[in-house]
Amino acid sequence: MIRVLLVDDQPLIRSGFRALLDAEDDIEVVAEAATGTEGISLARRHLPDIALVDVQMPEMDGIEATRRIAADPALSGTHVVILTNYGLDEHVFHALKAGAAGFLVKDVLPEDFLHAVRVAARGDALLAPSITRRLIDRFVTQPPTRHGDLSHLTTREREAVVLVARGLSNDEIAAAMVISPLTAKTHVNRAMAKLHARDRAQLVVVAYESGLVVPQTSERG
Repeated sequence: MIRVLLVDDQPLIRSGFRALLDAEDDIEVVAEAATGTEGISLARRHLPDIALVDVQMPEMDGIEATRRIAADPALSGTHVVILTNYGLDEHVFHALKAGAAGFLVKDVLPEDFLHAVRVAARGDALLAPSITRRLIDRFVTQPPTRHGDLSHLTTREREAVVLVARGLSNDEIAAAMVISPLTAKTHVNRAMAKLHARDRAQLVVVAYESGLVVPQTSERG
């Protein structure tokens, strides 16, 4: 059962998402919050698998709430998905850097919304290749952030990180590297640990900020 926490200051938005989620046999909404502060408190109480967090809220915004959830060892199993009205913008990028697993636009189709919740629960980042390219082109232009030493990565781990940054799933990475999906997942997980990346979304940011992957003109769309 996927346990979900809804954090949004708009009751109508929360009720709509809750109706969709509660109708699924494998998903349960465990709590709702109207502010980031309340969301953190409820996350610590219920330990949800997924926290759907609005990026703009009173008292504490979604970015700070994400940062605090990501920094709490007791919530290491909670994946934050940012909810936004505007698609990819500065708020989303800062939320990804703060530890969000991905983001969803609030006008997403119901079936895509449910799929995204299940993807995030598996630990995969909600970043399609086209979104990754836009993220890179628009925001990865600042000095590198301090991360783990890239020299600590094995050759295969570096290769896996590059493929993650290109938006590939574990199965696709396995096919590209001619290894099993389990081995691909192991390479990705070890790279995340060495680079201090909470999840795949942060690994993408690390890969580009560190210079391990450099945007190519042919990759942009």
